[in-house]
Amino acid sequence: MKGTVGAKAPETVLLTEIIQSRTTVAEASRSFDLSPSGIEGRVEDGKRSMETSRHADPLGNGEQYAKLPEDLQAA
Repeated sequence: MKGTVGAKAPETVLLTEIIQSRTTVAEASRSFDLSPSGIEGRVEDGKRSMETSRHADPLGNGEQYAKLPEDLQAA
């Protein structure tokens, strides 16, 4: 689960299953020979990341893009 880009997809699936209560941390720990505390830390990081992205402005500067048509009309 660490190191390569290709390993990110299985890790994401595992964390999603834990967050959705389809798999327990204990089951994942036994299945993948990982420490429960390491898995719990990754789950918390994933939850924080999802919460942050949920509140983020997808364009970064929404006000700047909203003013763009006015600027073009003035030109």
